[in-house]
Amino acid sequence: MTRNDTETIQLRTTRVLPATPEEVFDAYTDAEKQKIWFSILDEEPGIVEIEVDLRVGGRQTAAWGPDADNLFRETQTFVEIDRPHRLVTESTGSAPDGMSMTTTVEVTFEEHEGGTLLTVVQSGFPAPEVRDFFVKEVWPGALDRIEAYLRRAGQPS
Repeated sequence: MTRNDTETIQLRTTRVLPATPEEVFDAYTDAEKQKIWFSILDEEPGIVEIEVDLRVGGRQTAAWGPDADNLFRETQTFVEIDRPHRLVTESTGSAPDGMSMTTTVEVTFEEHEGGTLLTVVQSGFPAPEVRDFFVKEVWPGALDRIEAYLRRAGQPS
């Protein structure tokens, strides 16, 4: 399969989140906020390491998993940043079993009925089965965590 073939295997998912575009953008890109939402729904906290250099050409590196021997790793290079409207990254991820892939991720943040419509378009999957896993598991899990974080952050102290 050539690079052009994999670019056509893409997903699109949306979620309305209970916060302003600025708050959602910051939750999505701020390392300290990510460390909280990455494990917010876990009964047993795992390992979460994140560093973010939020500038075009900068990188976000993340490692997470139940223990040091079973870490998922991802490096995203920021291609376009239009805070709080749009973010484009090239993402290279690897699983504990050694499988890796590189995709392009475009995220938009639009004001919507008192919240934010977050839209993700991810392209470059090596196979439809991998894309389907991201549609059914990866993005719903991440968006559930971000939503839980935003709901907790929006509650009065």
